[in-house]
Amino acid sequence: MGRRPKLIFWICVSILAFLDFGTASKIGICYGRNADNLPSPNKVSELIQHLNIKFVRIYDANIDVLKAFANTGIELMIGVPNADLLAFAQFQSNVDTWLHNNILPYYPSTKITSISVGLEVTEAPDNATGLVLPAMQNIHTALKKSGLDKKIKISSSHSLAILSRSFPPSSASFSKKHSAFLKPMLEFLAENESPFMIDLYPYYAYRDSAEKVPLEYALFESSSQVVDPATGLLYSNMFDAQLDAIYFALMAMSFKTVKVMVTESGWPSRGSPKETAATPDNALAYNTNLIRHVIGDPGTPAKPGEEIDVYLFSLFNENRKPGIESERNWGMFYANGTTVYALDFTGESTVPVSPSNATIGVSPSPSSSPGNNSGNSTVIIGGGGGGGGGGGGIRKWCVASTQASVTDLQSALDWACGPGNVDCSAVQPDQPCFEPDTTLSHASYAFNTYYQQSGASSVACSFGGVSVEVDKDPSYGNCLYMIAPSTQGVNKTMAGNITGNITAIDSPLASPSSSSEAFRRTMVSVAVSVLLPCFVASASLW
Repeated sequence: MGRRPKLIFWICVSILAFLDFGTASKIGICYGRNADNLPSPNKVSELIQHLNIKFVRIYDANIDVLKAFANTGIELMIGVPNADLLAFAQFQSNVDTWLHNNILPYYPSTKITSISVGLEVTEAPDNATGLVLPAMQNIHTALKKSGLDKKIKISSSHSLAILSRSFPPSSASFSKKHSAFLKPMLEFLAENESPFMIDLYPYYAYRDSAEKVPLEYALFESSSQVVDPATGLLYSNMFDAQLDAIYFALMAMSFKTVKVMVTESGWPSRGSPKETAATPDNALAYNTNLIRHVIGDPGTPAKPGEEIDVYLFSLFNENRKPGIESERNWGMFYANGTTVYALDFTGESTVPVSPSNATIGVSPSPSSSPGNNSGNSTVIIGGGGGGGGGGGGIRKWCVASTQASVTDLQSALDWACGPGNVDCSAVQPDQPCFEPDTTLSHASYAFNTYYQQSGASSVACSFGGVSVEVDKDPSYGNCLYMIAPSTQGVNKTMAGNITGNITAIDSPLASPSSSSEAFRRTMVSVAVSVLLPCFVASASLW
């Protein structure tokens, strides 16, 4: 190859490197264990793999949990609890021992990618802010000794209360009382290319200011927008406004290059009598719409196209948590493995989700203990009255596909009868559904039971593509298939539409701002118009 073609080729490569197309946003799940009767870590790992979740946050470095995620490819964020900060900050030897005992024996089989040091320390009753950076530095030193300092990121998660002001977003700033702690920590993050971790909860903003914050705005369902008077940026949801507040606060402290990671966000399914918005409908709507927003329309008004990594809070309800009722009811699953509501983690469903059309998973009644599986008490057996999933009186069942291989069916059957928490006793010998004694028949019974217990939602009839929904009752003889009760008339309808502006600020409604989709189209256009001729020219001279 001559010098000229080489030169043109490397110019093309340089242009490609200059154009930052970004990476895909990530959706993870928080796996807290402050509850009684949780499934074993191995069962939880199987559940998370079945849900096709690739990113998990845990709040310590429990050895059984680390072992359970070995060789799964799932990326783990592990936590250093506040109670351990003093030991980690005081002596390097303490951190070296922790790394040697809790991390190195399981890495890289268990894919640990980040460590969150402390949990919302600025809100903790014992002020541990002064311990966070020394602990982070000691962890970094320990990782460097093992050659892992470039592979495992170190940061610390915070609540939105770390801001002294969050609205309008452009005027957001960190609280001055935390400045002595924040500035050196942010310098550490910038130097090591680690993200600033923040826990965002629009639920609290709505709960504490319901007269100012419409529910639709908190749930990504608003038909109006809020304008930031200083920038003209428009906000159609509370999440983006909160996230941009963090971006602007970082920029105000001259940390423009520090990325932001949302390490917790969610909505409770149950609360105290005054927490009227804490319902399964709203929880499903918020989490579904958040996933779609992050995956399908990345970025915020201030940072269009920016990658947003979000960890949903949380996998399980945690009955041992102190505080008001909602504190124990953020999970998508009860501790016994039944679903609180059926969430599509892929974000691929095209049906808009709002509290008026949310599909809620069948779960134990409020009066029953979360540790006891009372799912059958809310399920009708056989072809009895009422229409199941799909609404509108249309009954559906989920059965094994005749096109699936026996191996795939057996794998899915094992999951349903294990981590899926299906009672498979009916397909055991001498039981009503044992005959015909085939994997296809037994899998159909198990798949349908899980499907109905999960609210007869289409996403609950996936099983890796080895199952199908049918509208004909597959019951036969004494083998009766479950059918969820009719959901007609049960779902709530949102009270009215927003007319005019959201009243968080007094400013006129402006026209919509350019979306991140336009940004992506622009980047693709640049790629086609610049790179294609570039490479064609180099090829012609090759």
